[in-house]
Amino acid sequence: MLHRPFRAACAAATATGALLVAGLSGSASALPPSSSGAATAAETLRTDAAPPGLLAALQRDLGLDRRQAEARLANEAEAGATTGRLRAAVGAHYAGAWVSGTLSDTLTVATTDPADVRAIRAGGADAVVVHHSLSALDAAKARLDRAAARHGTTAAPVWYVDVRTNTLTVEAISAESARSLLRAARVDTSLARIVRTTERPRPLYDLRGGDAYYIDNSTRCSIGFPVTRGTQQGFATAGHCGRAGSTTTGSNRVAQGTFQASVFPGNDMAWVATNANWTATPYVNGSSAQVAGSTQAAVGSSVCRSGSTTGWHCGTVQQLNSSVTYQEGTVAGVTRTSVCAEPGDSGGSFISGSQAQGVTSGGSGNCTSGGTTYFQPINPILQNYGLTLKTTTSGPSDPGDPGNPGDPGGTWAAGTVYQAGAAVTYGGATYRCLQTHQAQPGWEPPNTPALWQRT
Repeated sequence: MLHRPFRAACAAATATGALLVAGLSGSASALPPSSSGAATAAETLRTDAAPPGLLAALQRDLGLDRRQAEARLANEAEAGATTGRLRAAVGAHYAGAWVSGTLSDTLTVATTDPADVRAIRAGGADAVVVHHSLSALDAAKARLDRAAARHGTTAAPVWYVDVRTNTLTVEAISAESARSLLRAARVDTSLARIVRTTERPRPLYDLRGGDAYYIDNSTRCSIGFPVTRGTQQGFATAGHCGRAGSTTTGSNRVAQGTFQASVFPGNDMAWVATNANWTATPYVNGSSAQVAGSTQAAVGSSVCRSGSTTGWHCGTVQQLNSSVTYQEGTVAGVTRTSVCAEPGDSGGSFISGSQAQGVTSGGSGNCTSGGTTYFQPINPILQNYGLTLKTTTSGPSDPGDPGNPGDPGGTWAAGTVYQAGAAVTYGGATYRCLQTHQAQPGWEPPNTPALWQRT
């Protein structure tokens, strides 16, 4: 483990559909207003709050100008909402979705049923018919995760569901090591794809997201996102950075806090409770980044990272729900990205637009030659430890506004992490969650059609 010392081959058919946002002129402000008066996805997810540092990194790393970067973030927000609606429409046939194009202006939704193509196209996305549903691929990956606990996997260190190729992909130093793992997991070879690699991912060792902190006066990591738990303030970070009971000092070398819980390997998550001298803020180091929520970005979306070694760097989301084997063991459920990172960036912030995505886990390569980096998604950290993400706003409408419905009753609750497909009641109506996120005051289901669909 490295640390910073203290000093679509399976597609059966395709169909062409409309662009995600028609008539986009290159600026987020060009999005048409909602005909119903409800907030658009871009408005709900506050893409206009993307920090200058993040926009600058997007321009540098993805070859965009500022207007293109803003337009891309707005399109990605709309893509997430569209995906949620189409996933609900196709049901068990759903096989994943991804965005593409310089501006992320094309959304593709995969299905196992040709009869779904018309509905997908009518919903504003391209359609592709494939052999395997996402649930089938996820189930195969779960078997691989379980098998990895019993078999050595350092020669086959990475595996993930790749929705663009409709396969369970295993990256391996040798093909036989991948085949051995697939046999141990009893995964049908028709579901799998083996990719040869020479890279060996490792954890990236070494209260704003991205700020440095020191663990037990020996190693350095980076803050992920400031959080609260009741009145207690603190931050989420990577589990490999420290164990429960480890003490931390801030970048200024002042006593800061203590790890309350930590998991690594298996997952790579932890949180630190800070002392009264530290205040949680909704910002990311290196900019005036405003964290407005934790809605999960789609495959293909732009994503940026801030860390205490290399600062801001951007790339795209390559796969969700990946597994990666480090020397210490396998970590499941991480997101694979094309963003570079280096030792000391571990634990730092991954953000898409203004939406927190996760904390840096590990990877391969560096920020000189390029690399692959994995992050532990933030929503499972919030859910597992009962944490609330610190944000700059309460959502598209202030709960104190006269138009707020008050407390109409129901099962929806601010602070709860909702998974796509979850059902809640609110004001006597039932709603289905379209995108995984932590609920906030002001993000009540009737106010946020990008996140909730009335059933």
